[in-house]
Amino acid sequence: MIIGTCTVELIMFEPNSLKEKRHIIKSLIGRLQSRFNASVAEVDLQEKWKGAVLGIACVTTTTKHANQMIDSIIRFIEGDNRVEIVQLNIEIL
Repeated sequence: MIIGTCTVELIMFEPNSLKEKRHIIKSLIGRLQSRFNASVAEVDLQEKWKGAVLGIACVTTTTKHANQMIDSIIRFIEGDNRVEIVQLNIEIL
């Protein structure tokens, strides 16, 4: 069993309130979960309007597949014009 994990720190320029930020993050998390069948949650900066940290995890049988999944998820996030990736940390266990 191989576990791929990733923390992604995001910055957003659109939200003017926590409500708007949570709408963006909830939408992004839902799309990631349905498209990639990965576990995704907001794990830090919950009270900041312009920032968020997402924790992402996937379980698979090969290291190569875990890397491919994490790479695909990162590319998907980069394609969302509402957020910008500030920092990432990837671990394959």
